Amino acid sequence: MMEGREEEEIMAANYYSKDFEWDHLRQEIENNPCHAHHLLPFPKQDDQQHTLLCSPQEDDDSEAWSKFHTRHSTGKFFKERRYLLKEFPELASCGECSTILEIGCGNGSTALAILRGNKSISLYACDCSKEALERAKENIEAANINLAKVRFYPFQCDFTASRFPNWLACTACRENFFQKQSMCISDARSCSKQDFPSAKNNSCIGGVDFVTLIFTLSAVPLHRMSRAITECFSVLKPGGLLLFRDYGLYDMTMLRFEPEQRVGYREYMRSDGTRSYFFCLDRVRDLFCATGFTELELEYCCVQSVNRQNGKIMQRVWIHGKFQRPHVHVGS
Repeated sequence: MMEGREEEEIMAANYYSKDFEWDHLRQEIENNPCHAHHLLPFPKQDDQQHTLLCSPQEDDDSEAWSKFHTRHSTGKFFKERRYLLKEFPELASCGECSTILEIGCGNGSTALAILRGNKSISLYACDCSKEALERAKENIEAANINLAKVRFYPFQCDFTASRFPNWLACTACRENFFQKQSMCISDARSCSKQDFPSAKNNSCIGGVDFVTLIFTLSAVPLHRMSRAITECFSVLKPGGLLLFRDYGLYDMTMLRFEPEQRVGYREYMRSDGTRSYFFCLDRVRDLFCATGFTELELEYCCVQSVNRQNGKIMQRVWIHGKFQRPHVHVGS
C-alpha cells in the first residue's frame, strides 16, 4: 500500500480530472467477479459491541498514524501539493489577513503549497500525531518561504475525539456564528501577528475563513465522521469555505485491498493500522449537507496514468468538493 500512496502524490499533481468517465469504471468493476468482495454488505455490529470497540479505537488510530510518520520522518514520502491552488484558487486570491485551518497536516505537504502560493495568509495546522507536527515545522522552516515561520501555527488535536481549542473559536464565537453574524465579535481587530495565540497569549482569533480536509476524512472511522465535520463547521466563519479532496469509490488503491482488510462497508485497514474509506458523491453530500454546509462543487476526479516501471495503466479516483457555511444559519 505504500507504493499506492507515492503514486497518488505524483499523479494528483496532474490537473486532469476527466481522463475517463467514473460510470464506465463503475460498470467495469461491478461486473468483474475478482472485485466481488468490495461490493458485499458489511455485517453490522450491535450497540454493545460497538461501544466496546470505539473507546480504544480512537487511541489506536492516532497511534497508527504517529508510527507511520515516525517511519517516514525524512519528509520525502509526500510531495508538496502545489496542484491544490489550481483546484482551489480561493486559497491564492483571498484577501490579506485571511486565515485557514488545515486538518490532518501530516508533514506539511499541503501547508507548504498554500504558504508559498499566498504570502499573506495565516495557516493553523493540526494533526493527531506529534511526530507529524515536528516534521511539518522542520519542512516549513527548510523551505525558506517568505515569513512562513510567522504565518504557520501547528498544534496537536484529534478533531474526531475532542473540540478544537477555544483560542481558535471560543464558545461565544461559536454561538455568535449562529446568530446571523458574518463576523465574530472577537475577530473585529487588526491582523497584527501579536494577536495570534502563543504560549503567553491564548486570545480567541474568532474562527477561520477556510478549512481544508485533504486526504484526511478517509482516515477517520465512518461512525465518527459526522461529529468531525460538525466540529469543522463550528469554527468556520459564516460565508467561509471548506475545501475537500479525498479518495473516491473504486480508486485503484481500494481494489488492492484483500477481503480480510475490510473493517466496514467501503472501509479498509492497512497492515500498519492506518485506515482508509472510499467515498461516493452521495456519501460526501449527505455528510456535509446534514451538518449545515451548502454544496458549491462536488465531482469525481478521474486520472489515468502509466507506471513508468512496469507500464501498468493506473486509474485513480478522487473526490473534489467545495462547501460553504451559510451567512445565515439554516433554520434560524
